[in-house]
Amino acid sequence: MRQSTIRRTTFETDIQLKLNLDGSGKHNIDTGIAFMDHMLTQIAVHSSFDLEIEAKGDLAVDQHHTIEDIGLALGQAFDKAIGEKQGIERMGQALVPMDESLCRVVADLSGRPYLVFMAEWDDPRVANIPVTLIEHFFYAFCMQAKVTLHAEVLYGSDNHHKTEALFKAFARALKSAVKFDPDRQNQIPSSKGTL
Repeated sequence: MRQSTIRRTTFETDIQLKLNLDGSGKHNIDTGIAFMDHMLTQIAVHSSFDLEIEAKGDLAVDQHHTIEDIGLALGQAFDKAIGEKQGIERMGQALVPMDESLCRVVADLSGRPYLVFMAEWDDPRVANIPVTLIEHFFYAFCMQAKVTLHAEVLYGSDNHHKTEALFKAFARALKSAVKFDPDRQNQIPSSKGTL
């Protein structure tokens, strides 16, 4: 099974994370930030990855370090769990609505970290979190997971709906990308022979 365990400890955060790419969406998440718990739950449920996260951060300062470090730890866990990427689809995409909002995420498990993030927000905060931290979470994930990600809020008028649709689309794009391709068997999905 493609799974990993990460412990990330700094002077600012202490994060324990378990990830199973071949799970069923089981999750146990406690970050100290209720809205992030809700978004990380969307990742587990809509990717079918099993995900456990316990994070303790310097929330008395603000949420920045905790959200960034969760993104970093999740990226590290994903990179470790996916291994050599033999036989996988490699690329995945999802278009997800939530009420008036529509989001698209396209992922390539290319081994090259890159993020294109396009969103317009109606308020500088979502659930008391600065909206800049939403992009920062995805950036941190991409850098450690070595994933190219294009994430777009196509339209919408509610920051909660936009953010939740983004996380659901992210989960579904990754779910598609890590699937095994029956035509590839144990082949690396790259003309270079490596990812």
